Amino acid sequence: MVTATVREWFEDDGWGVLDSAETPGGCFVHFSNVQMPGFRALGAGQRVQLDWEAPGFKQDGFDYRAVRVIP
Repeated sequence: MVTATVREWFEDDGWGVLDSAETPGGCFVHFSNVQMPGFRALGAGQRVQLDWEAPGFKQDGFDYRAVRVIP
């Protein structure tokens, strides 16, 4: 697992951007990937654990990987 910091979180839409040493440009995560029943909101600056899943797909030259966030 990798420790990340929430850069910003859009509570109304349930997604946000997280930064870590492995994702210096940030990575996107949706609340459906947060391992906590009913948990939708993360706060900016909050530290979380990222658990990388299988490599994702390529779009616009960028690699996307699904993540699970464990508050």
